[in-house]
Amino acid sequence: MASQVNDVIKRLSIAFKRNFEDYKGLYLFGIFLDGKEHEDEDIEIVALFDSEDKSKREQIWPIVGKIETALGVCIDLYPYTKEQFEKDEELYKEVMEDGLFFNPLGIMEDR
Repeated sequence: MASQVNDVIKRLSIAFKRNFEDYKGLYLFGIFLDGKEHEDEDIEIVALFDSEDKSKREQIWPIVGKIETALGVCIDLYPYTKEQFEKDEELYKEVMEDGLFFNPLGIMEDR
């Protein structure tokens, strides 16, 4: 996996774990799964929490923005609860077929 993507996953995991007690981990999916650098492409991530609402999103976006600025990347982040994620059938299917799961410490795990 490209080092830039690894940095994004580590930084998001550290920040989310520090700021949200209910952070469960994240899935990387999309074009960056091939392990190569892709200019002008978004890094696609689903982040899972026990609860998700407007207040949490208002806290999440500044974190994402800081990481994007620091690393010079664009992150397409989908914050969800497990239930919300499963209801988004098209995205859920794509992520479950090919995505990689990283636990709250940013370590890749088997599903």
